[in-house]
Amino acid sequence: MSTAAKRTVFHLRFGWWSLLFFLTLGVALEAMHGFKVGWYLDVDNEVRRLMFTLAHAHGALLGLVHVGFAATLHLAGAKGWATIFASRALVLSSVLLPLGFFLGGFGIAGGDPGVGVIFVPIGALTLFTAIALTAWSLPKASG
Repeated sequence: MSTAAKRTVFHLRFGWWSLLFFLTLGVALEAMHGFKVGWYLDVDNEVRRLMFTLAHAHGALLGLVHVGFAATLHLAGAKGWATIFASRALVLSSVLLPLGFFLGGFGIAGGDPGVGVIFVPIGALTLFTAIALTAWSLPKASG
């Protein structure tokens, strides 16, 4: 199997497993709603609820982005240094963004998220980098 094919399979696996993990997190959040868990639902914990919801949503969405990235690699034949760095940046952003939101749900002070939210802008920057490098790596259309 070629390196490009291995990268495609990696992102397919990463994407589908991420989607499963973050959808499971979403079910757990819904269960906390259903069982009226005060630690999650009380008005004082509104920031925690928001941070956990954002972690779930961003994680699930990024799982789908990995599947799209794998399809792009396979269908468009994107390759080269830009694809390698895009792949690494996408994985890094898929860890940092949801992790930052999730950690932001702990250590809440005065309505502000916890210090773990510092990972969010770093994850966002790596996601922008991954998207730009993916677009850059696509072969030019021939007339």
